Amino acid sequence: MPGAFLSHCGRDRWRAECPETGTFRSGRGRRKRTRATGTSSAAYFTPTAEGWLYLACWLDLATREVVGYAMADHHRAELVVDALDMAHGRGGLEPGCVIHSDRDSEYTSTQFRARMRKLGLRQSCGRTGSCFDNAAAESFWALLKEEIGTRIWPDRATARAEVFNFIEIFYNRRRLRKHKVFGCLTPAETRQRHQHTLAA
Repeated sequence: MPGAFLSHCGRDRWRAECPETGTFRSGRGRRKRTRATGTSSAAYFTPTAEGWLYLACWLDLATREVVGYAMADHHRAELVVDALDMAHGRGGLEPGCVIHSDRDSEYTSTQFRARMRKLGLRQSCGRTGSCFDNAAAESFWALLKEEIGTRIWPDRATARAEVFNFIEIFYNRRRLRKHKVFGCLTPAETRQRHQHTLAA
């Protein structure tokens, strides 16, 4: 299952350059912190009577807010690109922001890498066979499946509505999460506090 991440807070974990894509891989190492340095995305699929519905999401690692997402009946590169465009506009991604994903074809495609470069973002990819690099996305998918279930939906429109409600109404705005600095807040409230802190 494809996945990727993004964040507005400084991160010190990096890896050497990824030989397949010429992008950075996360790991241990020191780098200068910047305001926007990390993002994450992932893709998920749910069955419907009309066929699969695929969902791609970008998570802000500083707040765990879903800042970009897209749904379609395919999981080609356009799906994650559309979600990234939403994340860029809604999440205010700045040039130099690191986006992290696994090595699935959507994230190593020419189309995705071209869009990433146009937006001034930096790509990071996980190690082969390691689930830990994508832990934030996997945690989000586990919560999604727990809340809306794994049944077969009657059609894609119904599944879309359920996913939309989960992300926009429950996950971003109602689900409380313990933050080591701001306390128990929703992802949306954490983003507002974070932006206020950065502006101060």
